[in-house]
This record gives sequence, structure tokens and C-alpha cells, in this order.
Amino acid sequence: MTKVLIIGATGSIGRVVRQRFLNNTDFELVLFSRHGISKLNDAREKSFTGDLFDDELLTKAMQNVNIVFASLSGNLSKMAVAIVDAMHTVGVQRLIFITSMGIYNEIPNHIGSSGNLFSNPMLKSYRVAADVIETSNLNYTIIRPGWFDNGDNGSSSDYEITKKGEPFGGHDVSRQSIADLVVKIVDGQIKADNQNLGINRPE
Repeated sequence: MTKVLIIGATGSIGRVVRQRFLNNTDFELVLFSRHGISKLNDAREKSFTGDLFDDELLTKAMQNVNIVFASLSGNLSKMAVAIVDAMHTVGVQRLIFITSMGIYNEIPNHIGSSGNLFSNPMLKSYRVAADVIETSNLNYTIIRPGWFDNGDNGSSSDYEITKKGEPFGGHDVSRQSIADLVVKIVDGQIKADNQNLGINRPE
């Protein structure tokens, strides 16, 4: 049985990813968040509440996990180091990590190049996090979403994927689309080992 650890399970993406796993798979879930989760599917879920930088708690949450999914905000570079270190300690190899579009200056002018790293220094931590993960020796998938919202543009599976080095194809993307991509990567429908992917809604 596949077991997935969701770090940031109460965040705006983490909540949607969690629900999509529950609705579309039979995977077991481990939920890690700063805030407690009151309603769990006792047959398939367990939760840990606390600080990501509590090494003991984080490594405990990773026990017997096959895949780590992380969607976080804050000092993302420091968080990436903490997660990678804990995965090395426990021996978990597979990581899916959310960063942001623009960290490689891949947003073209017609979409809004002001969102690129060269003009938005707030993305520096996101870029460093991606660099940490790419040099970690883990089997990683980095996902760089556009600005996310609750719209589906007709279908949560209606989205475009770009690879590292390719220009971004659109400005926005729905949380449901991000969740769809994550679940399809985990269940093997989309092969994304050691890939760095952008995701956007078609314009």
C-alpha cells in the first residue's frame, strides 16, 4: 500500500491534494501541519501537528512513508533543507515539492515577465529551495505553478505542463489542476522522476 506524507496539509494546496487522494485513490495519508486536523479518515489517515523544524517530529512522521509531498510558504529554502535532511535520515527517496513559476525567469513578456526572479526578489528562496532539491540525490519532482485559484476552466485536468528551460504557457492555474497533476504523478499515470515542471491553465 502506497503511503504519502503531505507536509502543509492544511494549506490551500495541501487541503485540495489531500481530498483528491482520498477521492481518487486508496493510498494511505500522513498529514503534517502547524494546525491540528479535527476530522480524519481513521482507516486511511494519521496526522502530526507541529513545527517543520522539529527534526524528531518530522522524521517520526516520515516512518514507513513512500512519497513526501510538500506545499509550503515562508522560508522555503530552509524548509527544503529540513525536509531533504529528514528524508536522508529516514531513507525516503521520493519527493514532490511545490515552488513557483518565475524562478528561472521563464515567464515571457506577454504573460507577465515582472513575475520573474530578476524583478521579484521574493522568489529567491523558492529558487534556492529548487536548487537544494535538485542536488539532493533524491528522486524529485519540482512543480512550479502559476498563480493558483479555485477555477477549473472546465476541467481540473485541463492544464499545460512545461519543462525546465521552456517558457511558461500561462499565468494562472487552479488548485484542483495542481492536485490532479500530483495524484497522477504519485499513481504513475504521469512519469516525472527527476523532473522540474511548470503547470498553467491554457490561455
